[in-house]
Amino acid sequence: MKRRRFLGVTLAGGIATVTDRAEARPVAPAAPAGPRPAPDDFELAEITVAGLQEGYQSGRWTGRQVTEKYLARIESVDRRGPRVNSVIEVNPDAIAIAESLDRERAAGRLRGPLHGVPILIKDNIDTADRMQTTAGSLALAGSIAPRDAFIVEKLRAAGAILLGKTNLSEWANFRSSNSSSGWSGRGGQTRNPYVLDRNACGSSSGSGAAGAANLATITIGTETDGSIVCPASANGLVGLKPTVGLWSRAGIIPISHTQDTAGPMTRSVTDAAILLGALTGVDPRDQATAASGAKAAPDYQRFLDPAALRGARIGVMRKHLGVSAKVEAVYQTALEALQSAGAVLVDPVDFADPGPLGTAEWEVLAHEFKAGIEAYLATLGATAPHRTLADLIAFNEANRDREMAWFGQETFELAAKTGSLRSPRYRQLLATCRRLARTEGLDAGLARHRLDAIVGATGGPAWPIDPVNGDRFTGGCSTWSAVAGYPAITVPMGQVHGLPVGLSFMGRPWAEGRLLGLAFAFERTTRARLAPEFRPTIG
Repeated sequence: MKRRRFLGVTLAGGIATVTDRAEARPVAPAAPAGPRPAPDDFELAEITVAGLQEGYQSGRWTGRQVTEKYLARIESVDRRGPRVNSVIEVNPDAIAIAESLDRERAAGRLRGPLHGVPILIKDNIDTADRMQTTAGSLALAGSIAPRDAFIVEKLRAAGAILLGKTNLSEWANFRSSNSSSGWSGRGGQTRNPYVLDRNACGSSSGSGAAGAANLATITIGTETDGSIVCPASANGLVGLKPTVGLWSRAGIIPISHTQDTAGPMTRSVTDAAILLGALTGVDPRDQATAASGAKAAPDYQRFLDPAALRGARIGVMRKHLGVSAKVEAVYQTALEALQSAGAVLVDPVDFADPGPLGTAEWEVLAHEFKAGIEAYLATLGATAPHRTLADLIAFNEANRDREMAWFGQETFELAAKTGSLRSPRYRQLLATCRRLARTEGLDAGLARHRLDAIVGATGGPAWPIDPVNGDRFTGGCSTWSAVAGYPAITVPMGQVHGLPVGLSFMGRPWAEGRLLGLAFAFERTTRARLAPEFRPTIG
């Protein structure tokens, strides 16, 4: 959850105002010194799924060898060297999984394009193995999920190697309005691999930083509002937030049943398409997936047309992005690239002031979080360390030195005061959200101008890490697609002083294929991703 746009809203205005990491302490994050590795020192740097499969087929690598290389990379880049601090826990069974998949390959059994592909997932996604699922909080330290999340079941079935879990903004940035994105009590502070004293954005901070730093072939994040697209943009990745219901949320620590979704965070549009198709499916544990049965594509690679922009009608957001003049300049260059690839730009296509939408969204999320987190805790059974939101609040109070040295839990406390999901207040606010984001927002803009997609600057460049004052939001356009539950994909569009910024394509529900095609054509036209150099600071 990227919650900076909601700062300062109060209840009066309706609620908007056991690993080696478990003992992490809230130390102020100084920029690390020392030499930084060149991005091409690593044999698997910038490898794609297809490139990895070619290496397997030629005999250049085995799955075990690739897994060992990534584990060594995590040790050297994430925990020593630059200390990106993006991986909260490595899977003690990763090598055994890789060896099993190698034996299958040798026997001629290939499960698909993800066979033997090492993947890192966010630490709010359940795995029924020896890894914990904690949302970064010491309150859940030691918690082992009784069952895999649905998308983890799909990953295992597809032959992926679960390499480990990534750090995140604790509780997916839904504990405080003054937090530093990428900080958790269990994992400490994640750093941006482009400039190490800069924030990786959140809440999928670790997935963004780890993907950029080549600590896995693919990473997975989750989003309620901006938590995939913002860290993807800030870390030079492709980030895809699917339509709510395309991927099941069962087994994912929740904020909102109307907005939450997991999604791919990759170094290429093609890899995002491969992962997207592999993890779709109707899940009885998540009612939102019922509508996806006739909408999901078994293989989204078929939409990847380098000529997809030719004749496409693209609406251009201009107002309410909140980005700097330097980002505006990069955005303008990206728009010119769209035109050069044959797109027809409808400029501008803007929405009403997002303030009322943000206020309504915040109170909806507070209601849904209270209900959702307690439902999740109940799934942990008798071993659950806590049962209620009140229990979590009490834990944080009792462990202030470890959990609240930098920021508090006012969001938790506000959410604890909300009513039930049956209250007229909640229903009214949810209807307001859907009217503003859908009917009068994306639906109206797309239909009025007969658009294939609407584009906007995903966000500004990464801001300095500041645990004392919290995040410094640098703009963006995630809220409309997030509240609507519609898909959005961000693709690197350039850099500002060496810090990446992305371009977002937003579209109709279930239009992931069309958005992937447009994003793929833009990626092919611009080739804007540059690997990080782990600079200690700007200048």
